[in-house]
Amino acid sequence: MSRWRTYRPHVAGLLGLGLPLIGSHLAQVAIGVTDALMLGWYDVEALAAATLAHSIWFVIFILGSGFAFAVMPMVAQAIGSGDDRQVRRVTRMGMWISILFGLAVMPALIWSRPLLELMGQTEIVATLAQTYLAITAVAMVPALLVMVLKSYLSSLERTQVVLWITLAGAGVNIALNYILIFGKLGLPEMGIAGAATASLTVHVLSFLAFAVYAAQVTREHTLFARFWRPDWEAFWQVFRLGWPIGITNLAETGLFAATAVMMGWLGPVPLAAHGVAIQLASLTFVVHLGLSQAATVRAGAALGRGDLDFLRLGARAVTGLSILFAIVTMVVYLSVPELLVGLFVDPADPRRPEILAIGVVLLSVAALFNTVDGLQVIALGLLRGLQDTRTPMILAAVSYWVFGFPAGYVFGFVLDFGAPGVWAGLVCGLAVAAFTLLWRFWAEFARRARRADPAQA
Repeated sequence: MSRWRTYRPHVAGLLGLGLPLIGSHLAQVAIGVTDALMLGWYDVEALAAATLAHSIWFVIFILGSGFAFAVMPMVAQAIGSGDDRQVRRVTRMGMWISILFGLAVMPALIWSRPLLELMGQTEIVATLAQTYLAITAVAMVPALLVMVLKSYLSSLERTQVVLWITLAGAGVNIALNYILIFGKLGLPEMGIAGAATASLTVHVLSFLAFAVYAAQVTREHTLFARFWRPDWEAFWQVFRLGWPIGITNLAETGLFAATAVMMGWLGPVPLAAHGVAIQLASLTFVVHLGLSQAATVRAGAALGRGDLDFLRLGARAVTGLSILFAIVTMVVYLSVPELLVGLFVDPADPRRPEILAIGVVLLSVAALFNTVDGLQVIALGLLRGLQDTRTPMILAAVSYWVFGFPAGYVFGFVLDFGAPGVWAGLVCGLAVAAFTLLWRFWAEFARRARRADPAQA
């Protein structure tokens, strides 16, 4: 009971900050899930192409999001030390870098078909995927700016507005998907192009909503006053902290994208089943992600105050919450897999039984990797709170690409286990990442504790 009293304030603080973030991430993922759900009822080739295209778009997006993630601990530390000017500087320059990154990657997305064909995709999947990417390329800049403003507002612990704007965006996406994919209300049937157009619209409207809120409610930081004026010192501060975060994100999401490519080698049906299972896994992963971001904010604030005891107890509390939710997720995935996978496939589709069979097995594997996936993102969140990003980048890259990707290829194709074997590679990579990143956090914590109290050395 006394132990619970010790951790209760940390659990309450993490949930108070994290639940709105979890809700906002669920709403964000709902955009991809809605695309998959409606396209699965529209056409299996469209679902396969959207799965591949969204994987590639998300890899690039998450790379660019490294700079937005860097804003979060920097703002949290500035708030902890009472430096409002630094809050404005790093947030602005985070937006600058995001705009430059988004413009730089746009051409590769617009003209992506040759690359997709070189990756071994069928002609119809490559053509449909390019259609999706050419439209959503324009969404890259507003999507990255939304991430910066989310990080800024989350560090101020204004997570409720993050939740409500994201929920509104998910609602708009559902309505637009239905209208544009199937051609309702007198509009032409657009299929995969309709899903992409809906996503673009939501990203633009979400950015406008966040920008108006920041300009009107957090006026003390004057984020947009003389926005065009560079602040090169803050620019490079964000860049130095953010690029390793982006590479770390790329290492993980790149592994998932590579998995989608390998599933494409197995054919449209395994790729479609992968798309369904990965969307379901994403819905549960965002709980760990929301807790991780709450941990980043609280760790950054503790760092700004020099409160290592708060940091230690908070780290233990967030790790326990992640493990508890992973156990709940495992029970759900193993109890009703056919029901969950079946939601995404038209009952009249002749390939439904095959998609269900593969999807159910993949969801069973997801039940295993959900735990280690949660732990690795919790560790990353804590390390970012300490502004430790370069060593975690190396650990993540080795985990995913030295262990995870080769294991997936060997299990899937050399040993001929097919789709479940490819996903087994994900488990290997994520497990190594979880172990090494948690070790890094506690080693770094011990080092800082010794520096603060030499008597412990």
